[in-house]
Amino acid sequence: MIQNYLVKILLAPFSLLYGVIMSLRDFFYRKGLLKSVEFNLPVISVGNLSVGGAGKTPHIEYLILLLRDYINIATLSRGYKRKSRGYIEVQQKMTAEQVGDEPLQFKRKFPDIMVTVSESRSFGIPQIVSDRPETQLVLLDDAFQHRSVKPGLNILLTEYSHPFTRDYLLPSGRLREWRSAYERADIIVVSKCPQRMGEAERQAFIDEIKPFPHQQLFFSYYRYHQPYYIFDGRYRANLQPDWDVLLISAIARTEYLTDHLTEQVNTVRALEFEDHHYFTKSDMADLKRAFNELKSEKKIILTTEKDAMRMELHRKFLFEERLPIFVLPVQVQFHFGEAAAFNEAVKNFLLKFKV
Repeated sequence: MIQNYLVKILLAPFSLLYGVIMSLRDFFYRKGLLKSVEFNLPVISVGNLSVGGAGKTPHIEYLILLLRDYINIATLSRGYKRKSRGYIEVQQKMTAEQVGDEPLQFKRKFPDIMVTVSESRSFGIPQIVSDRPETQLVLLDDAFQHRSVKPGLNILLTEYSHPFTRDYLLPSGRLREWRSAYERADIIVVSKCPQRMGEAERQAFIDEIKPFPHQQLFFSYYRYHQPYYIFDGRYRANLQPDWDVLLISAIARTEYLTDHLTEQVNTVRALEFEDHHYFTKSDMADLKRAFNELKSEKKIILTTEKDAMRMELHRKFLFEERLPIFVLPVQVQFHFGEAAAFNEAVKNFLLKFKV
């Protein structure tokens, strides 16, 4: 703990310099010296102030499920850590290396949705409209800081266990902007809340965040579903209290997931990597070794949906070694019966949108 404080103190000057740069950038946007582009179709941004871990992907999927039966949706991501450049419309047979893990996940789960990647959101949206003129809504993934585009609805996520109100600017903390930037949000969602949450906790967060009059504040959590075999979703597994789990993951923070699994199974051993890590042959060998070391007849390998997109690059090895890798799907739920209010806020934005 003392070492962490010392590191933050040593990095504080760099955080201050970074903060000055971000303040200047914000000043230029507010004075019109840097321009934000607005489009004549609805754009919803889902992002966060901190680096990774807030659950943007499941919340984008929530919006897709909410709206896809009513309007034509396209998603636009930068395709973080992809090994390509430029604007690409994602196809189901592509790989995570080509388009990024999250966009590929969107396309595999929702093949009828247009999924795209582009480093430039301001270029990507016109390209979407050019390719698919029938598009009625663009969902921007992780675009809170990308102010070249002004979304019609700005949704800001902040993690229950790591809220932006208790964080610090990079590099001493994980904030990408000053805390005050949350004012730009129209909706704030405290994500990854415990499945049981009381009114006192809710009020404490409201008092801490202090939402502005123009903002609505919601609380979401994850509901995990039955794991499925990584290469054939027809095969499912029911987690049992006497099972031992080897979890392999490369997501920003795994505490929420491991806490859930610990309640479901006998033991959980985790192989963790940095967010969006591309698994190597050596990693796969370590995975096999770790699985063989589990002295149990009832054991299984679990991974996340996002990680599965990158793990499939080692399909041949996983098949040959007959490793029982199952994917744990997740779905966003809202506390305090406020799913209807969140849905209504999104739908009202769309109904009231004017060109």
